[in-house]
Amino acid sequence: MGESLFFDTMISHLRSTSKYYTGYPKDLGPSRVIHFTSEREFVQLLHEGYPVVVAFTIRCNLTKHLDKVLEEAAAEFYPHVKFMRVECPKYPGFCITRQKKEYPFIEVFHSPEQASSQGRVADPNITKYSVKVLPFHNDTSAYGFREFFRRNGIRSSNPQ
Repeated sequence: MGESLFFDTMISHLRSTSKYYTGYPKDLGPSRVIHFTSEREFVQLLHEGYPVVVAFTIRCNLTKHLDKVLEEAAAEFYPHVKFMRVECPKYPGFCITRQKKEYPFIEVFHSPEQASSQGRVADPNITKYSVKVLPFHNDTSAYGFREFFRRNGIRSSNPQ
């Protein structure tokens, strides 16, 4: 009797503290993945200064897995990295500008700064910005995102 109580306590402690998959669904709390609604909202999100991971998706079986991965990664890296999901059939204009043919794909937008050359601007109230965009080709998991951020020098957590 005492052994089973100890074992149950040990397993529940392991599940609550482990960052790795233990076979049980994780309680991630409310969704941290932002659903794309407009380019204006996307630009406002970039201006907050955080890196934005954007998943360009269509409905398929792979997307269901990707949704789970995005939820887990968004919960882990919140609030230092924002995660956004774009349903390309709903917003084809935004997706076509990325000029990719295979879906789903992920890109990381970071370091927005005012463009050095404003060029010809029809409206003087418009300011052009440049943003670094990196294609994501790592393992689609929270670990893959962590390694990608480390390798590319993107701050994904508080400095320890």
